[in-house]
Amino acid sequence: MSEILSIRNLKTYYPIRGGVIKTTKNYVRAVDDISLTLRRGECLGLVGESGCGKTTFGKTILQLENASGGSIYLNRDAKNEDFTDITKYRGKRFRELRKKMQIVFQDPTTSLNPRMLVKNIIGEALTIHKIASGRERIDRVARLLESVGLSSDHMMRYPHEFSGGQRQRIAIARALSTDPDFVILDEPTSALDVSVQAQILNLLIDLKHEFNLTYLFITHHLLVVEHISDRIAVMYLGKIVEIADTKHMFESPVHPYTIALLSAIPFPDPDLRRERIILSGDVPDPIDPPAGCRFHPRCWFANDLCKEEEPRLEEVGKNHFVACHRKEKVIEHYGIQIT
Repeated sequence: MSEILSIRNLKTYYPIRGGVIKTTKNYVRAVDDISLTLRRGECLGLVGESGCGKTTFGKTILQLENASGGSIYLNRDAKNEDFTDITKYRGKRFRELRKKMQIVFQDPTTSLNPRMLVKNIIGEALTIHKIASGRERIDRVARLLESVGLSSDHMMRYPHEFSGGQRQRIAIARALSTDPDFVILDEPTSALDVSVQAQILNLLIDLKHEFNLTYLFITHHLLVVEHISDRIAVMYLGKIVEIADTKHMFESPVHPYTIALLSAIPFPDPDLRRERIILSGDVPDPIDPPAGCRFHPRCWFANDLCKEEEPRLEEVGKNHFVACHRKEKVIEHYGIQIT
């Protein structure tokens, strides 16, 4: 499977300014030196606590936030290794790339313009990118609505006339309007009822196959990401700490933070008992992150090396990477089976 996106040493820092002349005093390190790849046609789930930098990472990939460092290579041709560093593109050149990368935001109530009809919300991108106009534009909007489970009768309505699930379907149709290859889904189901969440997830899976899409699915809901993702990346305080295939991540987590996250998943069986790991302390300040491993102040396996040296992502099994100095000890302690 070819790569569609290759991210190298990506950083997104926000300056903290102070004083009379507003000089930069420090930085919020929202995304700090992340490298990973997305394979064409897969769904990569990105999970972690609120505030760890997941949404900022997604927005930086689309250049909705400016990268402070690193590179984002987009493969524009599935048949060739035609990679383009999109951080170097500006103006008209970047607008051409923009068609191939779209995003669905968390809350459709705020992401849809309340003063625009649905036909214009979805059709606006078709006009801006000169994809379709006139009758062809209307026909294309109708087809997009039908593809997300709505109908052409909904074109002449405003967003407030729809339920939350219907509004999110409109947002998905808008993202598909430019025929993208890559879509970022930023917690697209978290603002919806549970029954509606299942419908939207199944819709996204169907659209992925129908339109040959690649997803980056950002969420904090582990059961949701298990349902839709092929691989999962775990993020903590601006860093990726573990990446694995979904099955391996749930069956054989290695990083202590991942183990703690998975231990918090509720099960419907009242007779089922298992160890619940409660993390001590709070998430460190991204302005002044701890030296060494950023998780070490809350980790029950940490030693002096963890406090001094930052761990690198290293392969522990097939397509399974972990950033932890104590991974062998964790594997031995929990009897983890690595394949």
